[in-house]
Amino acid sequence: MQQPIARRAVQTIVREHRQLSVVVNGMSRFVQSLAEGAHAPPPIVMRAMLYYIRDYPERVHHPREDKYLFARLRSRTDELHDVIDQLEAQHVEGEARVRDLERALTRYELIGQSAAPALQTTVDEYAAFYSRHRLLEEDVILPAALRCLTAADWMELDEVFGDTCDPFSGSELQGELDRLYKLIVSAVPAS
Repeated sequence: MQQPIARRAVQTIVREHRQLSVVVNGMSRFVQSLAEGAHAPPPIVMRAMLYYIRDYPERVHHPREDKYLFARLRSRTDELHDVIDQLEAQHVEGEARVRDLERALTRYELIGQSAAPALQTTVDEYAAFYSRHRLLEEDVILPAALRCLTAADWMELDEVFGDTCDPFSGSELQGELDRLYKLIVSAVPAS
């Protein structure tokens, strides 16, 4: 019997990955415009992107993956422990990388164009890191979840990933994050 692919939790995770990919791509286009001497958006746009990354993936998306998806997979199969350990370590590393991005942007704001190459390197490294992380989740974890998790697991995951709220305060974030996401997408120059 084939399991349904259209699990709400999986759709939510993939949608959130795509949104974050758009923001990361926006950061890459931002630093590329600095390197080319093209008219770049003001640094506040890059700050908005970093705010989005810090407040959504780092505070909402990743904690839900760790607490619910990864925990359920650990309880159903031993084959993914090393991969899950790696992903959880990457979630921690991602926070450090966001701090590095913030520092590099601050240096650019204070020093000017001479700090742009270091900012570009930091953004490029983050983009590559995030791409590897996303692919590991989408190519290994999600297919394994579809194979290994029970109907009861999926009911819980669908409920958890259907609620877009801050797990630390309980306040709704979806409207604010949607507005921020639209601002970021509209402010970054098209490639």
